[in-house]
Amino acid sequence: MGFSLNNKVAIITGGGSGIGKSIAELFADKKARVYILEIDKKRGLAVQNEILENNNFGQFYHCDVSDETSIKAAVNSVLDAEKRIDILVNNAGISHIGTIEQTTSSDLDRVYNANVKSVYLTTKHVIGAMVKNGGGTILNLASILAKVGVDERFAYSMSKGAVLAMTLSIAKDYIGQNIRCNCICPARVHTPFVDDYLKKNYAGKEKEVFDKLSSFQPIGRMGQPDEIAQLALFLCSDASSFITAAAYDIDGGVVNLR
Repeated sequence: MGFSLNNKVAIITGGGSGIGKSIAELFADKKARVYILEIDKKRGLAVQNEILENNNFGQFYHCDVSDETSIKAAVNSVLDAEKRIDILVNNAGISHIGTIEQTTSSDLDRVYNANVKSVYLTTKHVIGAMVKNGGGTILNLASILAKVGVDERFAYSMSKGAVLAMTLSIAKDYIGQNIRCNCICPARVHTPFVDDYLKKNYAGKEKEVFDKLSSFQPIGRMGQPDEIAQLALFLCSDASSFITAAAYDIDGGVVNLR
């Protein structure tokens, strides 16, 4: 079966940067027809153009994944073009730092909308097409924080716990329709977000804090977006056809070794 995605139609939310960008580019290299749903127009277009320059297929749609009208329009555009959707990767999301006391109601709503409601909305508007087409694969980006406690991550942990729970529920409800649903639970991954966060909050101490964040993983470093993308490829390919309702840790040993 291999890891080929030849002519599979794949939607990737938040495909304009970080993990989503790596997944979009890898899936396109594996000959999937990749549709990038991204709120940042500049980043979305840049990834689309990189994919096209490599003679693969990529199409960017400007989309707010927390808004049902925006999601519905983007999904319908894909269906108009392709008549089917084989793969959905719910990658879009945001972070937040703070205890429950430090988390305002608006903070919680913002994280919920970006990390939880987006998965609900996108899956809701894609899954009917998968049922009609005889099956499909859904992959959600959760986090090890769905499973372990980390200081000052109240809202983010809440949201990723919900992503894990939705993964199990969707897998259960649609196993009879030949739809698999899994999630990936990364530890810290070195994305542009990390560098921007360090620059903004720890000017002059970036390396010191980066090393501290890296050492949280027993393996001694952060993950790389391409490493997450490789696992995503496996879980969205026919090579993983016997896997559903699974939550894969890709964490440098955090869950089991700390």
